[in-house]
Amino acid sequence: MTTLSNAALAPAVNRVPKVTVDFWLVKLLAVTVGETAADFLSADLGLGLPTTSWIMSGFLVVALIMQFSKKKYVPLVYWVAVVLISIVGTLITDYLVDDLGVSLESTSLFFATALLATFAAWYFSEKTLSIHTIYTTKRESFYWLTILLTFALGTAAGDYAAEGLALGFLQAALIYGTIITVVALTYYADRMNGILAFWLAYILTRPMGASFGDYLSQTPDNGGLGFGTVITSAFFLAGIVGIILYMTLSRNGDETTAAVAREEA
Repeated sequence: MTTLSNAALAPAVNRVPKVTVDFWLVKLLAVTVGETAADFLSADLGLGLPTTSWIMSGFLVVALIMQFSKKKYVPLVYWVAVVLISIVGTLITDYLVDDLGVSLESTSLFFATALLATFAAWYFSEKTLSIHTIYTTKRESFYWLTILLTFALGTAAGDYAAEGLALGFLQAALIYGTIITVVALTYYADRMNGILAFWLAYILTRPMGASFGDYLSQTPDNGGLGFGTVITSAFFLAGIVGIILYMTLSRNGDETTAAVAREEA
């Protein structure tokens, strides 16, 4: 009886990292890589959007199988899945817009609606949207579906601001960055719920990263700096590898649900 009681009282292990400065740094690097790597594979290598989408989706499935099998947060496995899901989310939006001719406005609306529906289903099922309690397969499934939709939506929203509204890549990135800053300041002033602030920031970092990635990689004629997709992707991938190595060695990002009561009280 004592053994069972101790097991029942032991804190569950969260399968995703806690939100730290490292978390946001890798997230921003990953979303930028998602934009530039998708362009490199489909356009520069000439694979085309359908072929590239199938190939990268296959890699993503393998990565998610590995992630779900771990039952805990493992930096390398988790962030490889994030980078791949960022690329796949970008490819889905690009395929809808470039190959099927769906407008950026319609694509943004579609993924926004799908994201809200996923949030609603997640909350209805689990009564929380907290990322600090991802310790069951169901919650992790909701989590990764949400992540995919945020990347697809962010790609569409970023392209719509930069191209559809003719703001330009840098201006669009700065606008989204400003909104994220407002969200952060509102949260730290105790004017916004932590879960809402996290998801707003998570969603908005994608269009900011997409716009910034295009600004670095696109030619000056297209409003960019002309570094190209290879150099831009390699630079940000190197940053991701470095931070993941630090996370692995320092165990920064590990989290149990022991602190969950404080967040959801």
